Amino acid sequence: MTTILRITALAACVSALSACGIVPEKETISIYAPETKVQVDPSWPSVRWQLQIPRPYASDLLDSPRIVVRPEDGELQVYHGATWAGPAPDLVQDAVLSAFEDSGRIPGVSRRGAGVSGDYELMLDLRRFDSDYAGGKVPNAEVEIVAKLLDMHNSTVIGTRKLHKTVPAGGTAIGEVSKAIGTALNEAVQELVGWTLVEGQKYDASKPAAAAPPARKR
Repeated sequence: MTTILRITALAACVSALSACGIVPEKETISIYAPETKVQVDPSWPSVRWQLQIPRPYASDLLDSPRIVVRPEDGELQVYHGATWAGPAPDLVQDAVLSAFEDSGRIPGVSRRGAGVSGDYELMLDLRRFDSDYAGGKVPNAEVEIVAKLLDMHNSTVIGTRKLHKTVPAGGTAIGEVSKAIGTALNEAVQELVGWTLVEGQKYDASKPAAAAPPARKR
């Protein structure tokens, strides 16, 4: 799902206005924001460790508010008159953070650099966040994320997971496309939260218990 805001942008040239006095036309730009809401799985463990989530890595094209479309194989374009509410990596990071917080299964989750210590780090590589016609008349929404869970104390890679979600759009209109991308993101985040909690808990349980401090001599 997506939330839509509409703003009016004036593309004006001061010199043109002063020279000819022509009032520029108004261009309406639609701004979309994906809405994600995880459904807590009863099988998800409650953990005692804390998690940091750095800003996801993405290509230059995805690391922007532009909404990307693949009209044909090997061709990349962007929708005109429409943008995301922020760069795609920021939208993904916000969605993942909110999902962990809403799950109620982890005592602490934060962005890197927020001043909150973490035991583990979830690194994300955003590879797809677009619509793809793939030879059809109506596009599919494609979201692909590669996740790595790291132990921050020794930089050990605990596990790697590739999440790829495809959701058919309800039509060719940008509103339908953005809604499908939001649904695909929600499905990816749902799987990501569960995988992270399970893998982190298994790794945490496998670590040797800390030795008790020696007793004081009397």
